[in-house]
Amino acid sequence: MSTNPVYETINYKKLLLDPCNPRLPKSKHNLDEREIIDYMLLEAATLELMQAIGENDFFRGEQLLVVPVEDNKYKVLEGNRRLTSIKLLNEPELASVKKISVKQIYDEANFRPTEIPCLVFNSEDEIRKYLGFRHITGIKPWGLTEKSRYLYQLYVNLFDGKNIDNASKELAKKIGSRRDYVKRVLVSYELYKIVEDEGFYKIKDLDDTTFYVGYLVDSLSKNNIASFLDVNMSSNNPLGNINKTTLKELIFWFFEKNDQNKTRVKGKSNDLEKLNKILGSSIACEAFRDGKDLNRAFEFTQDIESMFVSNVQKSLISLEQADALVHKISDFYSDLDDDLIQIRKLTSKIKQAKDEQEKKGVFGDGGDEF
Repeated sequence: MSTNPVYETINYKKLLLDPCNPRLPKSKHNLDEREIIDYMLLEAATLELMQAIGENDFFRGEQLLVVPVEDNKYKVLEGNRRLTSIKLLNEPELASVKKISVKQIYDEANFRPTEIPCLVFNSEDEIRKYLGFRHITGIKPWGLTEKSRYLYQLYVNLFDGKNIDNASKELAKKIGSRRDYVKRVLVSYELYKIVEDEGFYKIKDLDDTTFYVGYLVDSLSKNNIASFLDVNMSSNNPLGNINKTTLKELIFWFFEKNDQNKTRVKGKSNDLEKLNKILGSSIACEAFRDGKDLNRAFEFTQDIESMFVSNVQKSLISLEQADALVHKISDFYSDLDDDLIQIRKLTSKIKQAKDEQEKKGVFGDGGDEF
């Protein structure tokens, strides 16, 4: 019969890392403590968390979940990255990798907690049931919009008027993140505030509950998109020359839906990569603004001559395939004649343009050959 877990503060030396914890791939299970610590340093962003705890102390509301084992010790089933950080803040010599960074954080730490808040369960099964509720059916985690709002409030309350680069550095320490990422989040939230102030440009169904700040955070990591907005992320005043017209344009691309309930650009990395390249090409950008879809406009970012050859050859293959099928068709579609006339017109137009270009090459631009 299960009982409620007991709250205790336990010295970190009595807390053991779980050699089979979910952060470790199966191939890394049953490593010894030093090997687990090295893996955590290399794969689990432990340095950032170590820095955050050293800067702010251990948050007592984030108890480790433990079970008693032999020798009056406890195995940690939830909180292995936090325990790794605490061990290194007290014994930096435990690290065999990232030793310079670990020692620097150790030397600069304001706090090196030793007595750690824990919830002690009777069995591992009890913890698994608890974690199943917490991570699957329990508290809903914050999305990036909520996180950015909270981070921006910290920025205003703690660093208002302070250099945004210095503020980003300090906030990064507090939350265990990277300075450049924190700066992008802060700048993105300021962009969000502009959009919010404009009433979300009256885009249907767009409001503070449906807006994804993450689209802007990811966009600002793309040089051409940032330049399109006139946002200078290397400046201490990134929005000093913000182009509100192109910001509105970008927001419409992200959030305005067509008759098929689709937007022109999805906030996924693949779409953002394509948009970034499109905005780096005047021809592609013009095509996209004129209504070409993302993939068609992206084609204009490629080498023009290669694209021309590719399109002509693909058209030829399609016509050859149609020719192979024509003898099997008994009922031709009604617009076939119009389409064939249009194909004939386009091929004549291309031929004429080609002839004119070749003529210019022989007779134009100075006539040095004669």
